[in-house]
Amino acid sequence: MSRTRGFPENGELVVCTVTSVKNFGAFVTLDEYDNKEGFIHVRDIATGWVKYIRDYIREGQKTVCKVLGVDSQKGHIDLSLKSVNDHQKRERIQQWKNEKKAEKLLEIVSTRLSISVDDAYDDFGNQLLEDYGTLYDAFEGVVAEPEEFTSYYSGNWIDAFVEVAKENIAPPTVQIEATLEMSSSAPNGVILIRNALEAGLEAAEGADAKITSVGSPRYRVVVTASEYKTAEDILKRVAKAAIDNLTAEGGVAVLKRESK
Repeated sequence: MSRTRGFPENGELVVCTVTSVKNFGAFVTLDEYDNKEGFIHVRDIATGWVKYIRDYIREGQKTVCKVLGVDSQKGHIDLSLKSVNDHQKRERIQQWKNEKKAEKLLEIVSTRLSISVDDAYDDFGNQLLEDYGTLYDAFEGVVAEPEEFTSYYSGNWIDAFVEVAKENIAPPTVQIEATLEMSSSAPNGVILIRNALEAGLEAAEGADAKITSVGSPRYRVVVTASEYKTAEDILKRVAKAAIDNLTAEGGVAVLKRESK
Protein backbone atom coordinates (compact mmCIF):
# COMPACT_ATOMS: atom_id res chain seq x y z
CA MET A 1 0.00 0.00 0.00
CA SER A 2 1.54 3.32 -1.04
CA ARG A 3 0.75 6.79 0.22
CA THR A 4 -0.31 8.22 -3.13
CA ARG A 5 -2.35 5.75 -5.09
CA GLY A 6 -3.48 5.76 -8.71
CA PHE A 7 -6.27 3.26 -9.35
CA PRO A 8 -7.29 0.09 -7.50
CA GLU A 9 -6.83 -3.35 -9.01
CA ASN A 10 -9.62 -5.65 -10.15
CA GLY A 11 -10.79 -7.82 -7.28
CA GLU A 12 -9.46 -5.46 -4.62
CA LEU A 13 -11.65 -4.60 -1.61
CA VAL A 14 -11.86 -0.83 -1.19
CA VAL A 15 -13.28 1.43 1.52
CA CYS A 16 -15.88 3.81 0.09
CA THR A 17 -18.06 6.72 1.15
CA VAL A 18 -21.47 6.89 -0.52
CA THR A 19 -22.07 10.31 -2.08
CA SER A 20 -25.22 9.84 -4.16
CA VAL A 21 -27.91 7.16 -4.43
CA LYS A 22 -30.08 6.84 -7.54
CA ASN A 23 -32.61 4.24 -8.64
CA PHE A 24 -30.07 2.80 -11.08
CA GLY A 25 -27.14 2.65 -8.65
CA ALA A 26 -24.93 4.54 -6.24
CA PHE A 27 -21.93 6.83 -6.60
CA VAL A 28 -19.13 6.60 -4.06
CA THR A 29 -15.69 8.02 -3.42
CA LEU A 30 -12.74 5.73 -2.69
CA ASP A 31 -11.22 6.86 0.60
CA GLU A 32 -7.77 5.42 -0.06
CA TYR A 33 -7.51 6.58 -3.66
CA ASP A 34 -7.66 10.37 -3.36
CA ASN A 35 -11.47 10.19 -3.28
CA LYS A 36 -11.72 9.00 -6.86
CA GLU A 37 -15.32 8.33 -7.86
CA GLY A 38 -16.69 4.84 -8.27
CA PHE A 39 -20.09 3.48 -9.29
CA ILE A 40 -22.16 0.57 -7.99
CA HIS A 41 -24.83 -0.52 -10.47
CA VAL A 42 -28.11 -1.53 -8.88
CA ARG A 43 -27.54 -5.14 -9.98
CA ASP A 44 -24.38 -5.16 -7.84
CA ILE A 45 -26.02 -3.71 -4.74
CA ALA A 46 -27.49 -6.95 -3.39
CA THR A 47 -28.26 -10.51 -4.37
CA GLY A 48 -31.73 -10.78 -5.87
CA TRP A 49 -34.13 -8.04 -6.89
CA VAL A 50 -33.60 -4.66 -5.27
CA LYS A 51 -36.94 -2.92 -4.84
CA TYR A 52 -35.78 0.02 -2.74
CA ILE A 53 -32.08 0.70 -3.17
CA ARG A 54 -31.97 2.86 -0.04
CA ASP A 55 -32.79 -0.21 2.02
CA TYR A 56 -29.23 -1.32 1.22
CA ILE A 57 -27.20 1.85 0.84
CA ARG A 58 -27.52 5.53 1.72
CA GLU A 59 -25.66 8.83 1.35
CA GLY A 60 -22.83 9.35 3.84
CA GLN A 61 -22.49 5.64 4.56
CA LYS A 62 -19.02 4.14 4.89
CA THR A 63 -18.88 0.72 3.23
CA VAL A 64 -16.60 -1.76 1.48
CA CYS A 65 -16.88 -2.75 -2.18
CA LYS A 66 -15.12 -5.13 -4.53
CA VAL A 67 -13.57 -3.65 -7.66
CA LEU A 68 -15.13 -5.16 -10.78
CA GLY A 69 -13.40 -3.11 -13.43
CA VAL A 70 -11.20 -0.05 -13.92
CA ASP A 71 -10.81 2.24 -16.92
CA SER A 72 -8.01 4.57 -15.93
CA GLN A 73 -8.25 6.51 -19.20
CA LYS A 74 -11.89 7.44 -18.61
CA GLY A 75 -11.56 7.43 -14.83
CA HIS A 76 -14.29 4.82 -14.43
CA ILE A 77 -14.29 2.41 -11.48
CA ASP A 78 -17.06 -0.20 -11.36
CA LEU A 79 -17.78 -1.68 -7.95
CA SER A 80 -19.85 -4.38 -6.29
CA LEU A 81 -21.38 -4.20 -2.83
CA LYS A 82 -23.00 -7.64 -2.90
CA SER A 83 -19.66 -9.39 -3.48
CA VAL A 84 -18.39 -8.43 -0.02
CA ASN A 85 -19.56 -10.47 2.96
CA ASP A 86 -19.91 -9.15 6.51
CA HIS A 87 -16.63 -10.67 7.69
CA GLN A 88 -14.68 -9.13 4.81
CA LYS A 89 -16.32 -5.78 5.46
CA ARG A 90 -15.45 -5.75 9.17
CA GLU A 91 -11.89 -6.85 8.49
CA ARG A 92 -11.33 -4.29 5.73
CA ILE A 93 -12.85 -1.43 7.73
CA GLN A 94 -10.60 -2.32 10.67
CA GLN A 95 -7.59 -2.35 8.37
CA TRP A 96 -8.57 1.09 7.09
CA LYS A 97 -8.99 2.42 10.64
CA ASN A 98 -5.61 1.01 11.59
CA GLU A 99 -3.95 2.76 8.68
CA LYS A 100 -5.65 6.06 9.50
CA LYS A 101 -4.29 5.69 13.04
CA ALA A 102 -0.83 4.92 11.68
CA GLU A 103 -0.90 8.08 9.56
CA LYS A 104 -1.67 10.10 12.69
CA LEU A 105 1.19 8.40 14.50
CA LEU A 106 3.55 9.27 11.65
CA GLU A 107 2.50 12.90 12.08
CA ILE A 108 3.54 12.65 15.73
CA VAL A 109 6.88 11.16 14.72
CA SER A 110 7.35 13.98 12.21
CA THR A 111 6.63 16.60 14.88
CA ARG A 112 9.17 15.08 17.25
CA LEU A 113 11.74 15.07 14.48
CA SER A 114 10.83 18.65 13.49
CA ILE A 115 10.26 17.64 9.88
CA SER A 116 7.22 17.65 7.60
CA VAL A 117 5.11 14.56 7.01
CA ASP A 118 6.19 14.61 3.36
CA ASP A 119 9.83 14.54 4.45
CA ALA A 120 9.03 11.67 6.82
CA TYR A 121 7.65 9.65 3.93
CA ASP A 122 10.67 10.50 1.79
CA ASP A 123 13.16 9.69 4.55
CA PHE A 124 11.69 6.42 5.82
CA GLY A 125 7.91 6.15 5.44
CA ASN A 126 7.88 4.94 1.85
CA GLN A 127 10.56 2.36 2.63
CA LEU A 128 8.48 1.05 5.54
CA LEU A 129 5.43 0.84 3.27
CA GLU A 130 7.45 -1.17 0.78
CA ASP A 131 8.81 -3.50 3.47
CA TYR A 132 5.68 -3.96 5.60
CA GLY A 133 2.81 -3.28 3.21
CA THR A 134 1.11 -0.83 5.59
CA LEU A 135 2.30 1.78 8.05
CA TYR A 136 0.31 0.14 10.82
CA ASP A 137 2.13 -3.15 10.28
CA ALA A 138 5.41 -1.24 10.57
CA PHE A 139 4.41 0.31 13.90
CA GLU A 140 3.14 -3.06 15.10
CA GLY A 141 6.36 -4.72 13.95
CA VAL A 142 8.38 -2.35 16.12
CA VAL A 143 6.38 -3.28 19.20
CA ALA A 144 6.56 -7.00 18.47
CA GLU A 145 10.29 -7.15 17.64
CA PRO A 146 12.00 -3.85 18.53
CA GLU A 147 15.55 -5.25 18.47
CA GLU A 148 15.12 -6.75 15.01
CA PHE A 149 13.65 -3.46 13.76
CA THR A 150 16.43 -1.27 15.15
CA SER A 151 19.14 -3.60 13.88
CA TYR A 152 17.72 -3.59 10.34
CA TYR A 153 17.01 0.14 9.91
CA SER A 154 19.27 3.10 10.53
CA GLY A 155 18.75 6.84 10.79
CA ASN A 156 18.02 9.57 13.30
CA TRP A 157 14.29 8.79 13.01
CA ILE A 158 14.54 5.36 14.65
CA ASP A 159 14.26 6.43 18.30
CA ALA A 160 11.24 8.66 17.72
CA PHE A 161 9.49 6.01 15.64
CA VAL A 162 10.05 3.29 18.24
CA GLU A 163 8.98 5.60 21.05
CA VAL A 164 5.71 6.58 19.36
CA ALA A 165 4.98 2.96 18.47
CA LYS A 166 5.42 1.75 22.05
CA GLU A 167 3.27 4.59 23.37
CA ASN A 168 0.34 3.92 21.05
CA ILE A 169 0.32 0.32 19.78
CA ALA A 170 -0.59 -2.64 21.97
CA PRO A 171 1.66 -5.66 21.43
CA PRO A 172 0.03 -8.18 19.05
CA THR A 173 -1.27 -11.29 20.79
CA VAL A 174 -2.64 -14.71 19.96
CA GLN A 175 -5.09 -16.75 21.98
CA ILE A 176 -5.48 -20.53 22.11
CA GLU A 177 -7.74 -22.72 24.17
CA ALA A 178 -8.31 -26.33 25.09
CA THR A 179 -10.49 -28.32 27.45
CA LEU A 180 -9.41 -30.25 30.52
CA GLU A 181 -11.72 -33.12 31.44
CA MET A 182 -11.16 -33.95 35.10
CA SER A 183 -12.92 -36.34 37.45
CA SER A 184 -12.33 -37.98 40.81
CA SER A 185 -14.35 -40.57 42.71
CA ALA A 186 -12.71 -39.64 46.01
CA PRO A 187 -14.93 -38.17 48.76
CA ASN A 188 -12.98 -34.92 48.50
CA GLY A 189 -12.86 -35.07 44.70
CA VAL A 190 -14.05 -31.48 44.25
CA ILE A 191 -11.18 -30.22 46.38
CA LEU A 192 -8.68 -32.42 44.54
CA ILE A 193 -9.81 -31.05 41.18
CA ARG A 194 -9.63 -27.49 42.47
CA ASN A 195 -6.10 -28.11 43.76
CA ALA A 196 -5.11 -29.58 40.40
CA LEU A 197 -6.42 -26.56 38.52
CA GLU A 198 -4.56 -24.23 40.87
CA ALA A 199 -1.39 -26.25 40.25
CA GLY A 200 -1.94 -25.77 36.54
CA LEU A 201 -2.23 -22.00 36.87
CA GLU A 202 0.88 -21.88 39.03
CA ALA A 203 2.76 -23.66 36.24
CA ALA A 204 1.93 -20.73 33.94
CA GLU A 205 4.49 -18.76 35.98
CA GLY A 206 2.69 -15.45 35.66
CA ALA A 207 1.73 -15.82 31.99
CA ASP A 208 -1.79 -14.96 30.85
CA ALA A 209 -3.61 -18.24 31.48
CA LYS A 210 -7.18 -18.66 32.68
CA ILE A 211 -9.25 -21.72 33.59
CA THR A 212 -13.04 -21.62 33.77
CA SER A 213 -15.65 -24.30 34.30
CA VAL A 214 -17.88 -25.13 31.35
CA GLY A 215 -19.82 -27.74 33.28
CA SER A 216 -18.33 -30.63 35.23
CA PRO A 217 -16.14 -32.44 34.31
CA ARG A 218 -15.00 -29.94 31.66
CA TYR A 219 -12.76 -26.92 32.26
CA ARG A 220 -11.72 -24.48 29.56
CA VAL A 221 -8.09 -23.37 29.51
CA VAL A 222 -7.39 -20.10 27.65
CA VAL A 223 -3.85 -18.86 27.08
CA THR A 224 -2.89 -15.49 25.59
CA ALA A 225 0.67 -14.77 24.45
CA SER A 226 2.68 -12.83 21.89
CA GLU A 227 3.02 -15.80 19.52
CA TYR A 228 1.59 -19.28 19.00
CA LYS A 229 4.69 -21.20 20.03
CA THR A 230 4.83 -19.38 23.35
CA ALA A 231 1.11 -19.91 23.91
CA GLU A 232 1.42 -23.62 23.12
CA ASP A 233 4.32 -24.02 25.54
CA ILE A 234 2.34 -22.33 28.31
CA LEU A 235 -0.73 -24.47 27.60
CA LYS A 236 1.35 -27.65 27.76
CA ARG A 237 2.84 -26.62 31.12
CA VAL A 238 -0.56 -25.75 32.58
CA ALA A 239 -2.19 -28.96 31.35
CA LYS A 240 0.67 -31.22 32.45
CA ALA A 241 0.78 -29.74 35.95
CA ALA A 242 -2.99 -30.06 36.40
CA ILE A 243 -3.13 -33.60 35.01
CA ASP A 244 -0.13 -34.81 37.01
CA ASN A 245 -1.54 -33.31 40.20
CA LEU A 246 -4.92 -34.99 39.87
CA THR A 247 -3.71 -38.38 38.64
CA ALA A 248 -1.29 -38.51 41.57
CA GLU A 249 -4.38 -38.42 43.80
CA GLY A 250 -6.10 -41.21 41.88
CA GLY A 251 -8.19 -38.97 39.64
CA VAL A 252 -8.58 -39.02 35.87
CA ALA A 253 -7.61 -36.07 33.66
CA VAL A 254 -7.12 -35.53 29.95
CA LEU A 255 -6.55 -32.51 27.70
CA LYS A 256 -8.71 -32.22 24.58
CA ARG A 257 -8.31 -29.87 21.62
CA GLU A 258 -11.13 -29.11 19.21
CA SER A 259 -10.43 -30.37 15.70
CA LYS A 260 -10.32 -27.65 13.04
